[in-house]
Amino acid sequence: MNIPMYQVDAFSSKIFGGNPAAVCVLEEWLGDDILQNIAAENNLAETAFIIQTKNGYDLRWFTPAVEIDLCGHATLASAYVVFEFLQTDISRVEFNSMSGTLTVEKTESGKLSMDFPSRQVKAGESNELIIQALGKPPLEVWESQDLVLVYESEDDIRSIQPDMEKLKKITDYFAVIITAKGDEVDFVSRFFAPNAGIPEDPVTGRAHCVLTPMWAEKLNKSQLHAIQLSQRTGEVFCENKGDRVVMMGDASLFFKGEIFL
Repeated sequence: MNIPMYQVDAFSSKIFGGNPAAVCVLEEWLGDDILQNIAAENNLAETAFIIQTKNGYDLRWFTPAVEIDLCGHATLASAYVVFEFLQTDISRVEFNSMSGTLTVEKTESGKLSMDFPSRQVKAGESNELIIQALGKPPLEVWESQDLVLVYESEDDIRSIQPDMEKLKKITDYFAVIITAKGDEVDFVSRFFAPNAGIPEDPVTGRAHCVLTPMWAEKLNKSQLHAIQLSQRTGEVFCENKGDRVVMMGDASLFFKGEIFL
């Protein structure tokens, strides 16, 4: 069996930037163990698997360790593959996923615009484990599927060097997000999910499903410009639309080939 695979740098206008994702194009679903083994072999933050249907595509995402319920950059990468290689005559695609229908449109500028569910936060509390894991107490603690820690400045976000072994002990959340108001953009962030096989993710769409409504309320604006301050760095243009979040970004092809099973 030969499976077409593409590796795409999402949220970047050029290769070696943004967040790399693998996209595998299937004709039918393989066993979960095979999908997980492929993702582990790729050893990227996410591998997306897509199957064309009469209404769009079914979409699943796997980290090297687990299947997850929502991934932005691998959805962006999947849409790029659809538009550039699978259905070059369309500019809008719908993905059926564990998080419902996700729509991606190719804009006139060439950027890809994703319509995702908004994820609201509730107030949380700091504790000694959080402070030990991050090395600095946060100003605010918020909870969603992920733990969100707000710090005073962009410099704080850049300088934090998390203790990954201590982060692994924070098990009530999929990931830990640290964020602050940006110096030249609306907000900045970083994203850590060591228990899912992702010590630090370069650019994270799911994080911005949480951060966009939170910062929209803090800054009293609906359209936001964000930077994720990973080593690769990624730029995300976000819009808060109530129960939905629109995220826009570029994508660049790194390679295409085949998996042989």
